[in-house]
Amino acid sequence: MTKAFVFPGQGSQFVGMGKELADNFSSAKDVFNEINEALNQDLFKLMTEGPEQELTLTANAQPALMAHSMAVVAILKNDFKINLKDYAHFVAGHSLGEYSAACASGIFSLADTAKLLRTRGDAMQKAVPVGVGGMAAVIGASYSDVVSLAEECTFNGKYICVAANDNADGQVVLSGHIEAIDKAVEIAGNYGAKRCLKLPVSAPFHSPLMQPAANVMAQALSQTQTSEPQIPLISNVKAVAVNSSEQIINNLISQVTGSVRWRESVNWMKEQGINEVIELGAGKVLSGIVKRSHKDINTISAGTVAEIEELAQHLTK
Repeated sequence: MTKAFVFPGQGSQFVGMGKELADNFSSAKDVFNEINEALNQDLFKLMTEGPEQELTLTANAQPALMAHSMAVVAILKNDFKINLKDYAHFVAGHSLGEYSAACASGIFSLADTAKLLRTRGDAMQKAVPVGVGGMAAVIGASYSDVVSLAEECTFNGKYICVAANDNADGQVVLSGHIEAIDKAVEIAGNYGAKRCLKLPVSAPFHSPLMQPAANVMAQALSQTQTSEPQIPLISNVKAVAVNSSEQIINNLISQVTGSVRWRESVNWMKEQGINEVIELGAGKVLSGIVKRSHKDINTISAGTVAEIEELAQHLTK
């Protein structure tokens, strides 16, 4: 099968994440220790013991999810002799997952990826005061209708509303000023939505309001050592594969304010002949999204010991 490996974004974190991996594989423990040292924080303890409220903070959730994903990559490589570059035609990640994909492709070191995500999480949280922005999931409407909804909710010349995450057919997330988001929730039914639900997030991610965070990431990325990707990376903002580290860096900067074009990315994978998508890390969110749009694509999720062992057997049979 022609394979793409994908990495989850924020929302898949949970207290207890990574513990089973570290208990069973020293290679996973090494990943968590290296990230702890890079961040000068016992992130692994927070991942495994909580409290949940602290783990879900953007600055912690982002490196934690990357840590879990990269522990899976390390187990596959060191314990099962499976190097992603020998199996993957493409890698991709949803929002912060694009950094996990970049690390898995060899663009960033593990320590630098952790530092970048800590910087990204802090910058995204600080970009907009709490209570000014928000996000809402629109269910059941087409992407073009959600874009029209967002345009109607961008009003008075000062309230912004954009389609931030185009996840799958009938599943789009809006982002912007809270007044615009509230209006979208109120009138979404006029645009064919079955439901429109405000999300429990503290900032309007992937919207123009995140420009201060994009400026911070431009500076941080310019100071980070990079290598050329060993596996082509499908960019969130371009929805096609990118083969140069310079392009990937530029796209990661644009991604802070730009839309996550996940539906289009999966469609592009399909056009390239991808018939198996393997999700590495916490949860099964991306596998579900892929299956929602393309039932003929085989999906596999690997985040637990049993799932990793099953994946290793599948890849080497």
